[in-house]
Amino acid sequence: MDYNDFLQLVLSRQSDRAYDKNRPVEKEKLERILEVARLAPSACNSQPWKFVVITDKELARKAGKAVAGLGMNKFAKDAPVHILVVEKSANITSLLGGKVKGKHFPLIDIGIVASHLVLAAESEGLGSCILGWFDEKELKELAGIPTNKRLLLDIVIGYSVKEKRKKIRKPKDKIVSYNSY
Repeated sequence: MDYNDFLQLVLSRQSDRAYDKNRPVEKEKLERILEVARLAPSACNSQPWKFVVITDKELARKAGKAVAGLGMNKFAKDAPVHILVVEKSANITSLLGGKVKGKHFPLIDIGIVASHLVLAAESEGLGSCILGWFDEKELKELAGIPTNKRLLLDIVIGYSVKEKRKKIRKPKDKIVSYNSY
C-alpha cells in the first residue's frame, strides 16, 4: 500500500450512524479486523485490552439499546456487530513507566487499537463508529464482563446505509508547528 492508498482509506473512513440491520457482517471480514487490532502497538507491548465481540442478532439489539440511552446513539440498535473494548491491566513495565511519567498508558493504547479497528473495518467496506457514551453496567451484564473491569468503548460495525460526508477538519496550520509550539 502506498501513501495515496492509505490517505484514501483515511479520507473514506467516517463515523457511520446508520446501518443495514438485515445484513450481517461476514465472519471472515470480522476475523481480519480483529487480527489487525491484535497486532496494534501498545506501551511496552502491554496489550491492555480484551475484545468482547457481539454478533448474535438479539444480543446486538439489546447492546444497541444499552448504548442508545438518553437519546444518544439511537442508531446503535441497528448495528449487527458490537466490539466491546475492555481495559485490562498493563504489564509492570508499562505501569511503572506510567507512574514515572504521570500517564495512564492503557488509555492511550486503547485509543490506538480503536483506530486500528475502525480503519480495518473501512478497508473491508464496512462502516463503524466508536462510542463511549453508554450504560456500562447494562452492557457488562449483557456480555458477562466482570463488574471490576472497565468497559471503555463500544465500536459498532456494519454495512453503512448513508453516503460518505465531506470531512471537516481544522486547517493544518492550526494544529501543526515545527520545532516550537
